[in-house]
Amino acid sequence: MATMEECRSALGRLSDNLTGAEGDVRSAAALDRSLSCHIRDLDVTFTGRLRGGRIVVHDTAEGPPREKAEIRLAMSGDDLVALVDGELHFAKAWGSGRVRMEAGFRDLLKLRSLL
Repeated sequence: MATMEECRSALGRLSDNLTGAEGDVRSAAALDRSLSCHIRDLDVTFTGRLRGGRIVVHDTAEGPPREKAEIRLAMSGDDLVALVDGELHFAKAWGSGRVRMEAGFRDLLKLRSLL
């Protein structure tokens, strides 16, 4: 089971990957939205913003998200690490329910290039 530190590190690596992205992925990552990532097996939520192609984590809290972010993710810590390491394909994990992503319809359309 991934630790909280490994999950925070994975979010940092994901942010670095988005910053270096090109084309449609760069455009999708350029949104300015509130973001939450609930790590179900640790029962902890990272909250922050997706802004300018970076994920900035502002806070970590126990339990599910307290406020409804504009982009909401939920998964296990191991799945987060595997996604960032390229060992798990997002679309497959999302389709099977291992990863949950919720956002407004327009944001989902924009974010689909990240899949």
